[in-house]
Amino acid sequence: MEYTQIVIIAAIVIFFLLKHMDQINPQKARELKDGGALVIDVRSGEEFASGHIEDAINIPLDQIGEKIETQVPDKQQALLLYCLSGTRSGMARRVLLSKQYQNVYNLGSIYRARSILK
Repeated sequence: MEYTQIVIIAAIVIFFLLKHMDQINPQKARELKDGGALVIDVRSGEEFASGHIEDAINIPLDQIGEKIETQVPDKQQALLLYCLSGTRSGMARRVLLSKQYQNVYNLGSIYRARSILK
């Protein structure tokens, strides 16, 4: 195997490991949901309309910074975020942490979130 191929494979593995390290573990997610955590779908309105997790609210990633404080004024409220793949929910988490929200968690993809919160 060529050096370039090894580097590419290693980069892909590292990307996926880092992406999943940012995600909440299933047991804690269920505990938070049972305790009243709010589930937020950060996909577009069209994606949300095509199917979403029951009781989730939709605040698209490109609007979360400006809409979160009116939708969720309590910065201590536990928030569970998801999107299609987990990338946008990870980005939304960083936006909310920068706005001083304290309990923000990335569920990852909608498929992972469904399997955890079923």
